[in-house]
Amino acid sequence: MVDDNIFRSILRRYWGYSDFRPLQLDIIRSVYEGKDVLGLMPTGGGKSITFQVPALAMPGVCLVVTPLIALMKDQVDNLRDRGIMAAAIYSGMTDQEIFTALDNCVYGDFKFLYVSPERLGTELFIGKVKLMNVCMIAVDESHCISQWGYDFRPSYLRIAQVRDIIPNAPVLALTATATPDVVDDIQRQLRFRTPNVYKKSFERKNIAYVVRRTDDKMGQMLKILNSVQGTSIVYVRSREKTKEIADWLKKQGVSADHFHAGLSQETKNRKQEAWKSGECRVIVATNAFGMGIDKPDVRTVIHVDLPDTLEAYFQEAGRAGRDEKRSYATLLYNKMDITNLKKRIAESYPPRDFIKKVYAKLSYFFEIGEGEGEGFVHSFSLGEFSTSFHLPITQTFSALKILQQAGYLELTDDLNLGSRVMFVVPRRKLYDFDFSKEPLLDDVLEMLLRSYSGLFADYARIDETDMSARLGITRDELYQKLSRLRYFGVIDYIPGKKTPYVKFVRPRVDESQLVITKAVYEERMKRFAQRIEYVIAYATDDSHCRSRMLLHYFGEENPHDCGACDYCLTKRDEGVTNYLFDKVSASIYAALSECPRSMRELLSLLDVEESKALSVIRFLRDQNVVEVDEANWIRWKKVWTPRSSRSSAKKAST
Repeated sequence: MVDDNIFRSILRRYWGYSDFRPLQLDIIRSVYEGKDVLGLMPTGGGKSITFQVPALAMPGVCLVVTPLIALMKDQVDNLRDRGIMAAAIYSGMTDQEIFTALDNCVYGDFKFLYVSPERLGTELFIGKVKLMNVCMIAVDESHCISQWGYDFRPSYLRIAQVRDIIPNAPVLALTATATPDVVDDIQRQLRFRTPNVYKKSFERKNIAYVVRRTDDKMGQMLKILNSVQGTSIVYVRSREKTKEIADWLKKQGVSADHFHAGLSQETKNRKQEAWKSGECRVIVATNAFGMGIDKPDVRTVIHVDLPDTLEAYFQEAGRAGRDEKRSYATLLYNKMDITNLKKRIAESYPPRDFIKKVYAKLSYFFEIGEGEGEGFVHSFSLGEFSTSFHLPITQTFSALKILQQAGYLELTDDLNLGSRVMFVVPRRKLYDFDFSKEPLLDDVLEMLLRSYSGLFADYARIDETDMSARLGITRDELYQKLSRLRYFGVIDYIPGKKTPYVKFVRPRVDESQLVITKAVYEERMKRFAQRIEYVIAYATDDSHCRSRMLLHYFGEENPHDCGACDYCLTKRDEGVTNYLFDKVSASIYAALSECPRSMRELLSLLDVEESKALSVIRFLRDQNVVEVDEANWIRWKKVWTPRSSRSSAKKAST
C-alpha cells in the first residue's frame, strides 16, 4: 500500500497546497498502482494534478496527449517555472526543435512530454518513444477518442498503437464532459485492461443556471451585469459580435473588452491579463477564451447565442464560480436563435459533392498530384483558400473537418508559435566570434544569456517586444540582429508566426475515389442533430430544474432540484416557489401513500411553514390530486406523482 504522504509532499513542494481536492487522491493512487483509469472531473476540478503528481513520484517520463496546443504550451511553461523539466511537440515546430525535445526526453532528466495526437503516428516519434522510459500515458480531453463524442478526432485512435509499444505504462484518461456511452467507448478505444472509472459529480451547487427568452438580449445582459457585481464572461458565436457588444457595454459605463482567436498573441495576452487582474470587468469572447485560464472569482457567464452542444455549454458555464461562491450561468435566446441553430446542421454537413470539391481544390492549392502528398504539412489560411476558389467559408471549414474525420487530412486551429531561440554552439565557443564590426550583437547575446535559461540544451520562447525595448532598438532592428546571429551560426532563431496548419495523412486520391463512410457522415450528422435538439430542449423547457436537466444529460440521477435556477425560483400561482412546491408535494405523497391522514397530523409531518404547506395542499386539492373530506382527513388519489418521487422511483428501477 502506497503512502499518501509521498503525494502530499510533492503537492506541497511544487504547488504549495496542503491537501488534494475530492477524487484527486483516489485517481492518483490508482494510476500509481499501474491501473488504467478514467477520471471524470468537471471544469476547474484540477485534472492536471492527477497525472502530474503521480508522474513525479514515478521513475521515467509521463507522456501527455492533448489537442489543446495553447494549453499545452502554458502547462509546459508552468511546470518549468516550478523547476520541473517538460517538453512539447506539435505541428508547426521545425524538425530540429522536435529532435531536440525528443532527445531531451530520451537522454535528459525530463519528466513530461506533451504531444499533440497528430504527432503520435510519425516514425520519428515512435522510434524515440521506444527508447524512453515512459511511466504513464495521460490523455487529456479523452472524449476526443470516441466517435460518439461531440469532438471526435481520428488522430486520438493512434494512442492505442502507442500502447502496443509501451504496454506496461498505465493510461490515465481525463475529461470534463462525457455521456455514459462515451465513458464506455473511451475505455474500449484506449484498451483498458479492466474498467476503472472515477467520477466526481458534475453538480455545481454554487452555480445558478438561468435561461431567459428575450428579444432584447442587450438589455437583459446589461440588467444581469448591473444586478450581479464582479467579473464576467460573455460568450458569442462570431468574432465581429465580440467587439460590437464590448463597445456597446463600454458606452453603458461597463468596463469591457473583446477577445477572439484572430487577435495577435500580444493583444490576447494583454487583454487576458487586464481581465484576470480586474482592470477589465467583462470579457466578450468566442469559445477561444477561457480554456486553461484559472480565474476563480468569475461571478457570471452569459451566453448571448445558443451553443451547438450541452457539452460545450456546460464546460463554458463551468468557468463561473470556481471559488465555490454563488455564481450565475445565464443563457439568452429568442425564436430566431432556434431557427439559426437548426441551420447549423446543413452548414456543418454540406453535401458530399461539395466535400469532394473542397478536397480537389485543396490538392490543387498546394499543387499535390495523385498518389503524392502523404505527410505533407503546410501553413494554411482558410480565408485565403476560400476566397481563391469562391467557396463559402463556413461550409468549407465544415468540409475540411469531415475530411479530417474521414482520415484524409488533419487541420490544426490557429496557433501562435511564438519566436524561439537556441544556441547551436557550446558556451565556450561564444568567445571565438568577433563582433567588433557589429557591436550590438554582443548586447543581444548578453541579454539572451541573462534573460533565458537552458538555451544551450533546448529552445526557449522569447519576447522580442520586451527585448527590443530593453535594448533601446525597434523590434525590426532586433529581428535583423537575431537573424545575423543565426547567419553566423551562433543561434537557431525561429521567428514566430500565427497560422493554422493542414497535413495530408494519405496520398492524394482523385476526388471520385474519395470515401466518406456512413459512420463519418450520416451517423455523425444524426448525432449532431440530436445534440442540437438537446440544446433546444434545455432552452425551451420551463418545467424542470436546469441543473437536473444537465446532470441527467451526463448520466447522473440527482433526486434533488438545485433550488437556485430560474425554474426552481419561479413562483406558482399559490405563491410557493417550484423548488419548495416539489419538495413539499413529495413529502405529502410520502405521508399519504401509507394511509390517509388528518390535516393536523399531516401538517405536523411536513418540515415547512404551515401557510406554505396549506398553499400546496390547496393546489393539489384543486387539481384533484388529493381529496379532503368533511372531517378534514386527506387521502392521495394516486392520479399524479410528484416530480421528486418519480425521479426516485426511476432511479430505483434502474
